[in-house]
Amino acid sequence: MKSIRILPAVLAFCAGAAAAQYPDRPLKLVVPYSAGGAADAQARLVAQKLGARLGQTVVVENKPGASGTIGAASVAHAAADGYTLLYDATAFAINPSLYKKLSYDSRRDFQPVSLVSLTPNLLVVRAQAPYQRIEDLTDAARKGHLTYGTPGQGTAQHIAAAWYAQGNKLELTHVPYKGGAPALTDLMGGQIDMMFSNMAASYPLVKSGKLRALAVTSPKRVDALPDLPTVADSGVPQYSVYEWNGVLAPAGLPADVAARIEQELRATLQDPALRHSLQELGAEPVGSTATEFQTFLDEQMERAAHILAEAGIHKE
Repeated sequence: MKSIRILPAVLAFCAGAAAAQYPDRPLKLVVPYSAGGAADAQARLVAQKLGARLGQTVVVENKPGASGTIGAASVAHAAADGYTLLYDATAFAINPSLYKKLSYDSRRDFQPVSLVSLTPNLLVVRAQAPYQRIEDLTDAARKGHLTYGTPGQGTAQHIAAAWYAQGNKLELTHVPYKGGAPALTDLMGGQIDMMFSNMAASYPLVKSGKLRALAVTSPKRVDALPDLPTVADSGVPQYSVYEWNGVLAPAGLPADVAARIEQELRATLQDPALRHSLQELGAEPVGSTATEFQTFLDEQMERAAHILAEAGIHKE
């Protein structure tokens, strides 16, 4: 019996045909955090609109635990066919430097699709605190130890506080909590002195007069609080810390499939209703290219590595 030789052109045609049929079944969007959180809320909004554009249901699946690494690992080891995607957040860029060992390689095992949104943090103190400006807080920290709360070790808020302390040569005492809500409660109650908090969580408390905002972590001032200075304005050069959310896929997607997902996701993020919904959650919609998202991730990983190393922050 003669062996059958399949020509490269035939293989290319088959691959192209498969890509042209994509997607022909529902997609899974893995959120490596608990249901009801900020990332989950955004993911469900995005999934609904993206599914409508693709003509298939996009099912959100929560796989929380270990700062997002459990869910990320499940996607890293999934088939690179475009049917399993990751909706991750700031921790994705922090974890490679936070943990001594991961079961995946954040750079090698994933390919970025699009940066979905950016959310700044606010530097907040209780409304009755004597600090009216960030400079007042910094001066007080130089005279004596102040405490700051975070949602946990190695979070974006921890990075924000560590960078602020390093930039001003301060010694601050870290008080980690199991989430942002209990930390904000203790801040309002006077158990801790300050906190960098996701704007979506802290802005309503600032607006109601329960907290006072001293600065914002974005490189530019925010429209909601136009008179609020940035941390960079106070003398920490290049300071910029965001909570971000974005979509990644297992590395090795067929080029046509990768291009289709990127195209449809970016178009989805131009939907006025979705943009409004994300903004109501305190997020600024982005919708970057895959290349732009890769550059962003590289910068975030490099910055996190530097700050964590200098602050001696790590987990086993």
